[in-house]
Amino acid sequence: MYRLIAAAMAAAIAFAASPATAQSYPDRPIQLMVAFPPGGSTDVAARVVAAIAEKAIGQPIVVVNKGGAGGQVGWTELVRQKPDGYYIGFINLPGMNTIIADPERQALFNIDSFIPIINQVLDPGVVWVRAESELKTFQDLVDATKKSPGTIRASTTGILSDDHLAILMYEEATNAVVRIVHLDGGATQMKETLAGNIDVSFDNVGSIVKQVKGGQVRALAVMDPERSKYLPDVPTTKELGFPTISSNSSRGIAAAKGTPAPIVAKLAEVFKKAMDDPEHVKRLDDAGLGLKVLTGDEYAKYYTELHEKAKKYTDWAKKRQQK
Repeated sequence: MYRLIAAAMAAAIAFAASPATAQSYPDRPIQLMVAFPPGGSTDVAARVVAAIAEKAIGQPIVVVNKGGAGGQVGWTELVRQKPDGYYIGFINLPGMNTIIADPERQALFNIDSFIPIINQVLDPGVVWVRAESELKTFQDLVDATKKSPGTIRASTTGILSDDHLAILMYEEATNAVVRIVHLDGGATQMKETLAGNIDVSFDNVGSIVKQVKGGQVRALAVMDPERSKYLPDVPTTKELGFPTISSNSSRGIAAAKGTPAPIVAKLAEVFKKAMDDPEHVKRLDDAGLGLKVLTGDEYAKYYTELHEKAKKYTDWAKKRQQK
């Protein structure tokens, strides 16, 4: 699979300069779909890069939000569009992978339904609570979930999202059980947690950096082997003795299968230039979003290898749910 995707992307680069389709594209606005509601970290990063990229491509790039079912609504919408480069979208991994791998979701798309164009963000997971919470540390959370199994309300940003997998990793590593609450995106999660309807939330660093600095929420642990430069005072799960709790989310741009190779190459070139722009780098840094640009063979390899891992995660997650 990787070789097929890599070959297609290589062909796109090789022929980008010659076909008339690439020379005349685009001649009208481009829609950039985000498969989650407005206000989340994917939406924020999408709007930043779209505003810069549209200057280079010469047409408006309009961000459209198609939230629902942990991203499934938006990705279904993406594959239903005409593959002409005028409707592209963000793909969130491993969230998209787990939807594909779960037969109960009955997804109308698979891994071959998309052409990965460019990755923008690699965002580590984080465990957090509202500032008023009695859970002051990660150990407090462990103690509470062991003392009262199935009562601590722990939220995700969607079923079988990376946050959901992180909760299941937490349960396995601590031998504790939480009450999982699936919410529709980061904005809803923030609202419900601050309102006191959620006891602890699992999300990504970029989603809460501003709220941590503003004193609204408290991060208990970063789910990564290394501390985040955006939350340098927050210990990692590895430091705290739980190395198996490790989760991150990547967000990149993809087109529907069948999009002409020259157009894919032009989009990759334009968005790469936009992502390298100092304004984009600074604004993502200010938002606490870790920039990780991947294109060509490198992104194709990451895309397919992660999917193989996600299939294992999904099977394990469903078994954990049945216990």
